[in-house]
Amino acid sequence: MAIDHLDRRPRSPDPMSPRPQPVWSHALGRLRLDRPIVMGILNVTPDSFSDGGRFFSVDEALARAESLVAEGADVIDVGGESTRPQGATPVDAAEECRRVLPVIGEVRRRFPNVVISVDTVKADVAERALGEGAAIVNDVSAFRLDDQMADVCAHASAGVVLMHSRGGVSDMATFAHASYGADVAGEVLAELLARAEVAELAGVRREAIVLDPGIGFSKRSEHSIAVLQELPRMVDAGYPVMVGVSRKRFIGEISGVRDPAERVHGTTGANVMALAFGARIFRVHDVAAARQALDVAWAILQPELDG
Repeated sequence: MAIDHLDRRPRSPDPMSPRPQPVWSHALGRLRLDRPIVMGILNVTPDSFSDGGRFFSVDEALARAESLVAEGADVIDVGGESTRPQGATPVDAAEECRRVLPVIGEVRRRFPNVVISVDTVKADVAERALGEGAAIVNDVSAFRLDDQMADVCAHASAGVVLMHSRGGVSDMATFAHASYGADVAGEVLAELLARAEVAELAGVRREAIVLDPGIGFSKRSEHSIAVLQELPRMVDAGYPVMVGVSRKRFIGEISGVRDPAERVHGTTGANVMALAFGARIFRVHDVAAARQALDVAWAILQPELDG
């Protein structure tokens, strides 16, 4: 599929606008954002889009966690429910807990210095995961799908990722809700800021909130590209920004690489551009490649950033 080139450039962040805080507060402390933060993906599901079933047992998941840590992950994001583009099958809270809680507990015990995030849209799962040692809740619905999630996160002083999406678990990664006007990034940002307001009104600290534009979620490739081009607008809102471009469909459409696991180089290109546009947290499958590329890009960017 050919991707139309959009005739616009991302504008530079306004120096007078509120800048993202230099730290990300979470339930067990703070993450400094004075360098790129790499969040390694650990899917304990049978049906995730590129690695489903590979780390489904506790032993396999722990071996994967050890690899992620060795490769330089700052955060391990444990998820027990797929949102794959082909149409995911929702699971109930009991099954999701059965998948993620033993893994979170063991990762916390074995790697006490690594921050753990739980990827869930369910308040019950989030609450129990935080009790097992998770410090961050990564909600791909930005608290839309469970009205108790904000209260749970506020009570635990959890860090949160509010990701843009539309629809439910089974269709949020499809094109069912991919309808936008001329200003895609503006719509995405407006919807995210409304969710951030909900979180803050419930008592979630502003410094605990990270925004994720939801690349590939309820977005065709041209929408994802438009959002990435306009990341400085999201940075201007004053929250740290996370991107999750890893192995996504738009990379395959641009590069012609059909196998998601082979999209490492395209992922690297998108991550480096997102870093230059202001993103500071990167959710990836391939941690070693991301760590090396982002650290080098960061070092090159420093004279400009310091100036």
